[in-house]
Amino acid sequence: MMRDIKGYNALVTGGTSGMGWEFCQQLAAMGCNVLMVSIQQEQLETLPQRLAEQYDVRSWGFYQDLSQEDAADKIWSYCQNQHLEIDILVNNAGMYFFHEIDEATHNRALAMLRLHVFTPSRMTMLFGEAMKARHRGYIVNMSSMTANLPAPGITVYAATKAYLKSFSQSMYFELAPYGVGVTTVLPAAVATPLYQMKPRLMKIGVAVGLIRTPQWLVKRALRGMLRRRRVVKPGVMNYILPMLIKLLPNGLEQKIWNKLNVKK
Repeated sequence: MMRDIKGYNALVTGGTSGMGWEFCQQLAAMGCNVLMVSIQQEQLETLPQRLAEQYDVRSWGFYQDLSQEDAADKIWSYCQNQHLEIDILVNNAGMYFFHEIDEATHNRALAMLRLHVFTPSRMTMLFGEAMKARHRGYIVNMSSMTANLPAPGITVYAATKAYLKSFSQSMYFELAPYGVGVTTVLPAAVATPLYQMKPRLMKIGVAVGLIRTPQWLVKRALRGMLRRRRVVKPGVMNYILPMLIKLLPNGLEQKIWNKLNVKK
């Protein structure tokens, strides 16, 4: 059942760009007050006010590097100090790189583990416990289609998204008896700066339907959230591509990687 969430307080990580900013706008359009958490200081100085003025809601910005181990606890403390009860939590912040795991990428891989695994897990635990006590709330965890597509080059990215998918789907059952919904979203390719794709290729991908816009994806994610769906897998590529990839012989996959590998 679709519910009226006007007046709810929403927290969106990575809320100043890409899908995060789109989540903020669509939630504000529904009448939600929005706390956007981001590492982009300049955007945090302008976007909350812009959101508040455009949609007549309350909006705040909080600067935080979400790849730090204590990030979730700092956000929780901020909300406690501000007496801000969060009704909707969107764990959206993410990072991406395509490269062999080697000494040059170790630090990025560790940051990704903290950003995709530790922080959203801790955020879900902290805010989910408070939602349990109130018997009300929604949590949206942004996984990825790659959770079903472990592949070289995105080794850590796919693995962390697979963890988040498994964790979130289990939390769905744990929190459901308390009136709290947990929805896992598995987007395919989305037209955001995350993938560092050339604008021309991105435009072509959107035109032929291989890449979806943030507006399209977020609309379906929020619809699934309000319907308390366990998993949202928007787009036909979520069904076709994993099946095709699984049909590839290991030898062929190895040859493709050898051609693509940026480290020789």
